[in-house]
Amino acid sequence: MSWHDVLAGLAFFLIIEGLLYAAAPSFVKGLAAILPEFPESQLRIGGIIAMGIGVFGIWLIRS
Repeated sequence: MSWHDVLAGLAFFLIIEGLLYAAAPSFVKGLAAILPEFPESQLRIGGIIAMGIGVFGIWLIRS
């Protein structure tokens, strides 16, 4: 893996993040409003699961 891959991954992240804000700003605002209601442990577990799915997806694409 090279720096080009890392930068391409960051660029794709920014594209997807920007697309979410552009396509559904009210959804993002609603999500931001309810996030403080969730315990940090649930948010952390959700983040770990999302990272695992992402790593698995990259592994599938690269193999």
